[in-house]
Amino acid sequence: MGRGHLVPMVELAKFITTHHNATISVTLLLPSPPNRSTLHYISTVTAAAPSITFHQLSHSNHNILGTLQSFPTKPKAFIFDFFNHSAAATAASLNIPTFYYFPNAASCVALFLYLPTIHQNSIKNGYSYVDILRSIPGLPPLSPEDMPAPISDRRSQSYESFITMSLHMRNTNGIIINTFENLEPKAIMALKNSACVPESSETSPPVFCVGPLISTTKGSDPVGDDGGRECLSWLNSQPSRSVVFLSFGSYGRFSKVQMREIAVALERCGKRFLWVVRDPMGSEVVNLEALLPKGFLERTKEKGMVIKNWVPQVEVLSHDSVGGFVTHCGWNSVMEAVTFGVPMVAWPLYAEQNLNKVVIVEEMKVALPLKEDEGGFVRASELEERVNELMESEIGRGKEVRERVLAARNGGAAALAGGGSSRVALDGLVRLWKQKGSC
Repeated sequence: MGRGHLVPMVELAKFITTHHNATISVTLLLPSPPNRSTLHYISTVTAAAPSITFHQLSHSNHNILGTLQSFPTKPKAFIFDFFNHSAAATAASLNIPTFYYFPNAASCVALFLYLPTIHQNSIKNGYSYVDILRSIPGLPPLSPEDMPAPISDRRSQSYESFITMSLHMRNTNGIIINTFENLEPKAIMALKNSACVPESSETSPPVFCVGPLISTTKGSDPVGDDGGRECLSWLNSQPSRSVVFLSFGSYGRFSKVQMREIAVALERCGKRFLWVVRDPMGSEVVNLEALLPKGFLERTKEKGMVIKNWVPQVEVLSHDSVGGFVTHCGWNSVMEAVTFGVPMVAWPLYAEQNLNKVVIVEEMKVALPLKEDEGGFVRASELEERVNELMESEIGRGKEVRERVLAARNGGAAALAGGGSSRVALDGLVRLWKQKGSC
């Protein structure tokens, strides 16, 4: 399990044990050995939350069966990341209630649940694929280019796997999602009303929206990293809401040509910036002088900072000096930006990020879109214009995005507070476990 999926699962565990600590403890099963950074993160979690434990197992359903049977009492529920859906049958064979956990948008969940209907109507019934994508329940109109990469090729094995997962989702005991009700009301309503399973005689499983859940574990920085402390010190010296932050996730990499376009845009727009750069070939060694335009670092040193590979993103986005975020639209990053009221420029790169872009731009209106040339290339002039619009426009989209993300921030805080929608959803989830003879 990658850190991008482990962290939301840990935050869900912390949310559960924080509010139901007297009755519940949580064990997280790790399907693969953790790397050094993940191991350090796990140690900080267990030190701060003793009711959360970790157990490593091989990627095998037989191993999961033995592990579940080894607990002194039968688990109250089996919550699994959607990539590990094949393990759910093992838990169900022991009469353990099973729950999908999606660290994704409710809009993404709605699409996945509706996928068998798309398949039936487009491939078997001959309806227009383009027309179908424009009328998915709870979602804004989509194009084929907006579909998540694993299901964009309907002849691929991954597409077949997602069809299988989508059908299995309909029979689980519940779906837990890292979002909150007033952030995605249309998608959540479609899920709750079973609009995403129109051909089924049964209703879709109950949905529990428990977000925004973001990493709050202190001291979990990668071992030996100094870039985080350096950038936070630099941010302390910048004016309020003056810095645009550019970061594209653990797998977000650009060609040398694209990085130079980004550099040109940042230099031209004149805004203060914090930019996380990764090597195009995936090396941990990043040669900034070779990748960026000659003299760029020297010319921009008074207003900008370029950091190699990694920064403590939650601490950066929560900093008062950060006023904008150019993001790859990974859902963890979106949740973090919303939590701290930071408006975004959407630059999706892979997986379900094109779908997320449509949702945060068209539905939530907390981000500005970037125009891309063929092949996904973004010109310096386009990025420069969007950054300026995001950071300083007093009319139009930039102003609206800044206002909308502040409203979303307040909505997220209210959802997590006592009596808020996410707390109510959590209580309902625990109540469901009790009704099934648990707790």
